[in-house]
Amino acid sequence: MRLRFRCLPELEPHLPRPKLAAEGLPDWLKRMPAEAESALLGAKVRSVKQCPPFLDALRHGVLMPLAAELRFAGGSFAWDGALPLLERSRLSRSPLGVHLPEQLAGAPFGEPAHFVVKFTNFWSITLPEGWAMLFVHPLNREELPFRTLAGRVDCDRFAGGFVHFPALWTDPGFEGSLPKGTPIAQAFPVPRASLALDIGVLDDAELAQHLEVQEALKADPGAYRKRYRAD
Repeated sequence: MRLRFRCLPELEPHLPRPKLAAEGLPDWLKRMPAEAESALLGAKVRSVKQCPPFLDALRHGVLMPLAAELRFAGGSFAWDGALPLLERSRLSRSPLGVHLPEQLAGAPFGEPAHFVVKFTNFWSITLPEGWAMLFVHPLNREELPFRTLAGRVDCDRFAGGFVHFPALWTDPGFEGSLPKGTPIAQAFPVPRASLALDIGVLDDAELAQHLEVQEALKADPGAYRKRYRAD
């Protein structure tokens, strides 16, 4: 599937581009050991660096980038790399906006210690007919001092619009900078189709398949990657 991203011409020289998530793996993953000593077991265990589902989540979809370096100190934000005036658009030049705290009234994640920001996205997104885009916090990226709220947008119909990303600033003690290009959301194309659930118990064939999988996993810890994971 081809995903179409477009920006305003005057912004093109200044913006970091969206990238495939597989091209933006975090540095901490690269530094992680493949194995670590377990105090409980008294032996080495494999780390999540060897867990295909964990890695596939990090590699899946598209990472949407922070438009400019963002600094946070003393309760205030500042940023470098001001974007040019946008005479043909009402789009803000700021990489960051705010949401009112009352907009989260009654939500379980609207803690008083968290305040709500809105990351500006300067890329329009077009998908094929019948597809929407699901935007979530960058998966397994707990080191970020914010948590992007999830949302789904029908980008096959909203091609001329720009989807921005509300987020909770979850680390009020954070002091420092987020570099330009920091992932602020992870995006996944999803079919806009009705779902139906088929719920029941395993029949004989399904039980046999389950037992075969369990035996394969027991015999070889890498069986999922070698036998069941799609290339």
